[in-house]
Amino acid sequence: MWVAKRLLSSIVLKGHYSLFCRPPSPLPEYELRFLHCTFCRRSRIMVSGFDTLNASISSELCQGNDKPLDSCYTTEQRTVILQRLNTATESELAQVKLLRGRKAVNIIDYRTRHGPFNSLESVINVPLLKHKSAVIVFDSILKPAERKERKKGKVHLAKFIRPEVDRAFLEDASSIVSIVCGTNKIAWTHMDRAKTVLDWQQAECKSFMKGTYMASDYLNDISTVLSSFPAADFFVVEKPSISPQNTSLYPVMVHLRTVEAMLFALLTSAREPGSPPKVLNMLRTAIGRHFDLIVGDCRTSGAETVRKMMTESVMKRDPRVLFPHDLVLKHRNSFQMSSRNRGEELCDALLQAVAFFELLQE
Repeated sequence: MWVAKRLLSSIVLKGHYSLFCRPPSPLPEYELRFLHCTFCRRSRIMVSGFDTLNASISSELCQGNDKPLDSCYTTEQRTVILQRLNTATESELAQVKLLRGRKAVNIIDYRTRHGPFNSLESVINVPLLKHKSAVIVFDSILKPAERKERKKGKVHLAKFIRPEVDRAFLEDASSIVSIVCGTNKIAWTHMDRAKTVLDWQQAECKSFMKGTYMASDYLNDISTVLSSFPAADFFVVEKPSISPQNTSLYPVMVHLRTVEAMLFALLTSAREPGSPPKVLNMLRTAIGRHFDLIVGDCRTSGAETVRKMMTESVMKRDPRVLFPHDLVLKHRNSFQMSSRNRGEELCDALLQAVAFFELLQE
């Protein structure tokens, strides 16, 4: 403790331009803070901490929820933040930290209903945006260059793609076919990198889960469906999330694994050394998390999300997904709540394709 006291004495007595005395040159205002002594935790040493030119953007200043957000930023910084929040499109907002997905949509909806934001404090009225998350968003708008870039290389095996593929191959893909298997049908979506739906279909397979699961019948049905598939850089097959420990769903799990294995066998062609596999698995749970469809341990229906995408494709200039007019007319009633067959496989195939390209952009 005596070391700390002597250090403090030497600082205070250092002279006119010591730590607590301001030199003649203009500097930002100092703010006194306390540091705990390393020898005695109960003793506190007062030091001056001052902000740099960017320090009025500081999460440190706004850590307390009781401090107004507008007081943490200068007039110029508030202008920059509000201009971005009031004029950015959904895709532009998604580039800001924490604003990907639902938060960006909520900001657009709030602007439409209540008009532009007139203060930083009003931003926390947006659903899912609270004081701490708002500070992170504001700092990201003011200092976008400091956002950490994700490492290039291989997509993490456990994240959403199996087998492991070099990320560069995935990013170079011009289009994919997303495939989802159900208990009596197979659905697929052909989508390009711009998230334009090129084809969107499903086909019934009459032999599925009938009798003794005859391999020859399965093969005939699956081969017929595959003959309708377009050419693509990758075929992405949904990886079911049914646990083997759930014995009541064991017949369904066996069926899905059988179809999955046949799809891999029939779609995989001989490839040159160094080239990536053309058939991939995508984890169903990862897609559910991407679209906020996970409730507890279960994934809920994405029909409402797909209906919204189709509506935006018709009504918005810059939709999340672009549907050709004929596909909108064809499937506009496929996901009605009152319908006995709501087209869940069609819905899941589309969401898987969208998630594939959006996750690669992160």
